[in-house]
Amino acid sequence: MKAEAMYIRLDGLKFYARHGVFPQETRVGAEFTVDLCLRTDFSQAAEADALEGTVSYAEVFERVKAEMEIPSRLLEHVVYRIARRLLDDFPNVMEVTIGLYKQNPPMGADCRRVGVEARYARN
Repeated sequence: MKAEAMYIRLDGLKFYARHGVFPQETRVGAEFTVDLCLRTDFSQAAEADALEGTVSYAEVFERVKAEMEIPSRLLEHVVYRIARRLLDDFPNVMEVTIGLYKQNPPMGADCRRVGVEARYARN
């Protein structure tokens, strides 16, 4: 038996970071959430019940955390950096879908969150 597609998900990762265009955003910071979907083949790990042959959630989280700690003006840039890091560090990940959302953004509107989503695949 073979799965048609396999995904590892990390949803609702919470971070306090200093991303933004306005000086106050980089000085004070804000709350962000990240949703990740990694397309990979974990059939070997599924059959053997072993970490070898899959991707460690903890290691993925540490990479995302490291990128979130680097201030950027644009969320688009942060998403690009996270995806590039995950594709570089985990050769068995074929595609990364990522959503990055700023909670309660300072834009003068009653808004729960704003953000960006992108899908990156290996060349």
